[in-house]
Amino acid sequence: MLLRALVLTAMVGVAARAQAIIDFESAGLKYKAMTRGGVTVMMSLLPTRIRDYAIVQMAISNGSAISWTVKPEDCGFEKPDGQSIQALPAGTVVNTLIEKAGRGDVIKLIAAYEASLFNNALIHSTNGYESRRQNAFAEFGSSKLRAAAAASAIALVTTKLAPGQSTDGAVFYPNQGKPLGTGKLIINMAGEAYVFPVEGPRDSANPRSAHVRPRVP
Repeated sequence: MLLRALVLTAMVGVAARAQAIIDFESAGLKYKAMTRGGVTVMMSLLPTRIRDYAIVQMAISNGSAISWTVKPEDCGFEKPDGQSIQALPAGTVVNTLIEKAGRGDVIKLIAAYEASLFNNALIHSTNGYESRRQNAFAEFGSSKLRAAAAASAIALVTTKLAPGQSTDGAVFYPNQGKPLGTGKLIINMAGEAYVFPVEGPRDSANPRSAHVRPRVP
């Protein structure tokens, strides 16, 4: 595992100098990463879809000398025909899940997200899912609200990253319950445009995610 982490870190370092996209796999998921101006963005399509949403896991690390604010609304997806889909704010997603999603939906989402997060040696967030999860469950009581708390912990929220800080989270795209398919993920963040080509969902499926036990109370 240590050797693997060192190899992946070296790959990111090479990409950072070239400002190019690197591709790698972890726990059956395909990841893409890019560094611009010291800020690294990493993304992967999650195989699980909840309600009307297609979901992308993202991790952002601020290696620059200044603070940057990241938010899911800065993420868009462009299809080959030019149609675009904008990611929704975390609050909108959580409110929808409170109203419409069942506990089973949230459990599936947590299983997929934790499988991708904890098996990726490159994601070590200082202000991400783990810290949000602890805070969220401390505030909610009923089972329905605790399911919503789990969803709110997973969703990427608007966050100001100081130099050296990082975060991770799920970005939700309203797509009528369908996968995003082929296109381009366009992220306007830290004064840069990160453009990632996206393949179809079959290339990003993670057959092991359904067997991971999520930590839902």
